[in-house]
Amino acid sequence: MKSLALLLLLAAGSASAAAPHKDVLKGPYANGPEVTKACLQCHEKEAKDVMKTSHWTWELKQQLPGRTVMRGKKNAINNFCVSIAGNQPRCTVCHAGYGWKDNNFDFTDETKVDCLVCHDTTGTYAKTVAGEAFENVDLAKVAQNVGKPVRDNCGSCHFYGGGGDAVKHGDLDSSMAYPDKALDVHMNADGNDFQCQDCHKTKDHDISGNAMGVSPGGEDHIGCTNCHDAAPHANKRLNTHAETVACQTCHIPYYARQEATKLTWDWSTAGEDREDAVDEYGRHTYLKKKGSFTWGKMVKPSYAWYNGKADAYMAGDKMDPTKVTKLAYPMGDIKDPKAKIYPFKVFTGKQIYDKKNHIFLNPKTYGKGGYWSDFDWDKAARLGMEASEAMKAVGATYSGEYGFAPTEMWWRINHMVSPKEQALKCSDCHSANGRLDWKALGYEGDPMKVKGTRHTK
Repeated sequence: MKSLALLLLLAAGSASAAAPHKDVLKGPYANGPEVTKACLQCHEKEAKDVMKTSHWTWELKQQLPGRTVMRGKKNAINNFCVSIAGNQPRCTVCHAGYGWKDNNFDFTDETKVDCLVCHDTTGTYAKTVAGEAFENVDLAKVAQNVGKPVRDNCGSCHFYGGGGDAVKHGDLDSSMAYPDKALDVHMNADGNDFQCQDCHKTKDHDISGNAMGVSPGGEDHIGCTNCHDAAPHANKRLNTHAETVACQTCHIPYYARQEATKLTWDWSTAGEDREDAVDEYGRHTYLKKKGSFTWGKMVKPSYAWYNGKADAYMAGDKMDPTKVTKLAYPMGDIKDPKAKIYPFKVFTGKQIYDKKNHIFLNPKTYGKGGYWSDFDWDKAARLGMEASEAMKAVGATYSGEYGFAPTEMWWRINHMVSPKEQALKCSDCHSANGRLDWKALGYEGDPMKVKGTRHTK
């Protein structure tokens, strides 16, 4: 039987459809799921739509070179906090749901969908472990004031991924909540004032765009040509460059422009009894429970050919501890007609692996028995591997012997677009101290000066 609130809305017709939510969402609400139950009175379809998206499932069926995989935050191995398995209460603070504490989370329960994290307009909504709302949040007030998402809604997770402000992406951090034109011409709060969904077009709550770290095989990309002409310049030579050089390469000369971003993470030094330390940015360079870090501000990107596809390390894949393992990286080269030169943040790490089985391990870091509590890598590896469904699915086990091996992850740089006056000039690349490594890109040298292999469309 439909609730009285819903009947009133239907009876009043379209005029009341835009009535303030405070007229129907009275509260009080003891927890997030109670709010969601109230939302479901009118928005059952929307909840079902959310549950079909990777923001809910944390995985996506995608094609990697030579194999089809289900991959996402749910099972990816990274070189930040490594994996969510066994660590769900801490990691799922950023899940679009409530109560994901372990492998028993019910992904079919509509009442676990978190409507407020994306639609809060009060700026007071916050979540704690397992994605539960903080006790001091006035859930009725938040529910009564829902609206379209703004940058802060998306940023509550995407600005703080990896454990803190600016840690992961490099081009997404708290400074992007209200940027000026010098920081980002699109999101300039006093200018274009784009919200995230202005580019990340959304249908039925499915938000377009794929991050290389979790969805390297995703093909739902956001492109500059969605709004801009493929040959946008009055200068013909610049348009010729645009055929093989991504817009971002010239128009995002630096990332981490206001907030320092983490560039390296060495887990092998964790557990040492030495003082925690900070750098000139006020960022930790050593923490006993996490190890050593380096940070950077106004960082020049790394550059590589990218054809829209990427590859990645999957749980249980064999690795060589004497070499740097690329956990996620772009595909394409100078001979690939679909590839362009793109800017990237390359994050390097040193993380735990199995000395006998030659696989990267899934340590438990958070909670009882986790490394952050007991500082015991052997226990952390055993508990984490036992909790990992992804490892079990491929028959990967822990031999009891561990070490630490080097890794890197490539992150596309798409935000912090500078005003055109600050775009790279010819000399930034075509000079003795230019920022492009021509030989690494497949050229014999600077193509303006050295004849040799050239990229052709």
